[in-house]
Amino acid sequence: MVTARRGKTAPGSDDPAQPKGPRVLKKYPNRRLYDTQTSSYITLADVKKMVLEGEDFEVRDAKSGEELTRSILLQIILEEEMGGMPMFSTPLLAQIIRFYGHAMQGLMGAYLEKNLHAFAEMQSRFAEQSKGAGFDPQLWSQFMSGQAPMMQGLMGNYLEQSQKLFLQMQEQFQNAGNIFPGVPGMPGFTPPTKK
Repeated sequence: MVTARRGKTAPGSDDPAQPKGPRVLKKYPNRRLYDTQTSSYITLADVKKMVLEGEDFEVRDAKSGEELTRSILLQIILEEEMGGMPMFSTPLLAQIIRFYGHAMQGLMGAYLEKNLHAFAEMQSRFAEQSKGAGFDPQLWSQFMSGQAPMMQGLMGNYLEQSQKLFLQMQEQFQNAGNIFPGVPGMPGFTPPTKK
């Protein structure tokens, strides 16, 4: 757990309670994380809490200064996946791995990011509409399993947005093939024939 000790404020900052830029966490070779804002060691659970609270932070190697934020976030996802209710199925993980090194790798990342953003917006709209209804996690679960018409409509809109995003990506990919017709992996590429 993060302790309440305060570190020194950054020189030139107007409000010591509001440091400028993202919160910096340093990762040491012993796998410990050090929060420069609180001047204390923290755990992955603390980092997960920062993510859930929407806090802007970055993780850097204590010696080299190398950016390690993605690595730490993947570590948190791994711990969550090994817990009780994984989000990703084995076939889905295998399919994601297959996209690495594929011509569609960059597009797939953008597609997943846009889809997740659309889903989060849908969830936010639903939460806003259900304010005051007193939903708790158990009621939410019951509501979801009942597949209420409103939720079906929201999911239908989400799937429609997802399909549009995919079609836009496909169109961009086709256009890229027209621009780079001789590039392997692009539409219209014909491998040279052996003589």
